[in-house]
Amino acid sequence: MKQRTITACECNDIHEDIVNETKSSMPEEEMLYDLAELFKVFGDTTRIKILYALFSNEMCVCDIANLLNMTHSAISHQLRVLKQARLVKFRKEGKTVYYSLDDSHISQIFNCGLNHIQETYKR
Repeated sequence: MKQRTITACECNDIHEDIVNETKSSMPEEEMLYDLAELFKVFGDTTRIKILYALFSNEMCVCDIANLLNMTHSAISHQLRVLKQARLVKFRKEGKTVYYSLDDSHISQIFNCGLNHIQETYKR
């Protein structure tokens, strides 16, 4: 990723109207904390690969482990994190547990992030 410099203003004027408007519409601290926690979950390449794998098909741990060339326990651990963040859900069929994305918002978040990254590669 390219190194970018931050351009800052050299004045000390505070635009009270803008600051107050933004402050009044800012979500509660707890909600912002939860949002930051959600984005942390997206901060792991293995979890990103698992989410991508679940875009079109539900898969069991064995399938995902084979796809990503990882151990069952490593995949199970990452699925536990994704489940706690409500990004994936599961269903049991006999002894097999199938995982899928929790809802369509997950793919929307993923695709927004991917589109943003693709834009930076085009520059």
